[in-house]
Amino acid sequence: MEDDAPVIYGLEFQARALSPQTAETDAIRFLVGTQSLKYDNQIHIIDFDDENNIINKNVLLHQVGEIWHISASPADKGVLATCYSKTADSRVLRCAAVWRMPEESEPGSHESPDDAASTAHALELLCDLDHAVHGSTACVEWEPTGDGSRVLSLVDNHVLLWDLQGSSCRAVLASSASLEGKGQLKFTSGRWSPHHNCTQVATANDTAVRGWDLRSMSQIYCIENAHGQLVRDLDFNPNKQYYLASCGDDCKVKFWDTRSVAEPVKTLEEHSHWVWNVRYNHSHDQLVLTGSSDSRVILSNMVSISSEPFGHLVDDDDLSDQEERRLEDRSQEPPQDGAIATYEEHEDSVYAVDWSSADPWLFASLSYDGRLVINRVPRALKYHILL
Repeated sequence: MEDDAPVIYGLEFQARALSPQTAETDAIRFLVGTQSLKYDNQIHIIDFDDENNIINKNVLLHQVGEIWHISASPADKGVLATCYSKTADSRVLRCAAVWRMPEESEPGSHESPDDAASTAHALELLCDLDHAVHGSTACVEWEPTGDGSRVLSLVDNHVLLWDLQGSSCRAVLASSASLEGKGQLKFTSGRWSPHHNCTQVATANDTAVRGWDLRSMSQIYCIENAHGQLVRDLDFNPNKQYYLASCGDDCKVKFWDTRSVAEPVKTLEEHSHWVWNVRYNHSHDQLVLTGSSDSRVILSNMVSISSEPFGHLVDDDDLSDQEERRLEDRSQEPPQDGAIATYEEHEDSVYAVDWSSADPWLFASLSYDGRLVINRVPRALKYHILL
């Protein structure tokens, strides 16, 4: 039964890391990482059964430290990378590693967290993205359409490109680039573009957004003051090359054409506090999700700059007279950009939002108090897009 009501799951730990299990295209599955100073940290594998509207979960131990970022391999369901905190010589370092989930970690158990702890399996360490020379890791990105053998890490002011060899058991630094300039230069986030044969990445540091060509490891564009304050996150439009979204502490979400970066193509100002996350829908790129410290998740419809600005392209011969009339009526309405739904199930800062890799109409959001909410695109909007 499809229902627009949200489904809520509480982790009982603080959390800020969320990723869909990218290589899983049948089951609706998300990975969530905890931030606990007192207990072993965990990765919760969350399966959503959309027919019965229930969540099944499994818990894996991540014993090395608080998890700040998770990214799942695009090619192997069992492999993921985490960025985590580690204290060494009374300094807290942000490290990164690639892990394998044990075979038997398919969800399906309904036990309470207490039972789970006694039976929880630990993640198997495949390799460290050893960066002690470089500093603290902000994030790890997988090559979007690759075979899971290339990852990128952003470490302080360095862009590091790694080759994973021997079933991901060894990481070899293939190439690197550094951000030069005055002051403390540190990347906050980055995204690997699925376009241009996966040769480009975008990075955020302070108020700037930069593009890099991975073949020459050189900068190809720079938006110096993309936001009035810190840039928190970036995402590429999956279906329209050159289009990039950014969000930040100025409460804004901006959309850029990277060929001409003097001004954003569009700006959204719907949030009232820092915007931590922006995500394009993979199939219907007019749908954009954002999560913020205002505790809200906002779904926006950016039709005019999407890959289908005039709606779904349908063959006229396949339409009934009634549908044709409806399309004609609609073609006279100019597409409206802006927020179409606001979700208020969280009571704490929403640090992560992401779309399911299996169902294009479903998304998850995670707030710092460990509340994970699974929501759907409103049915009326879904049919508006499809018909």
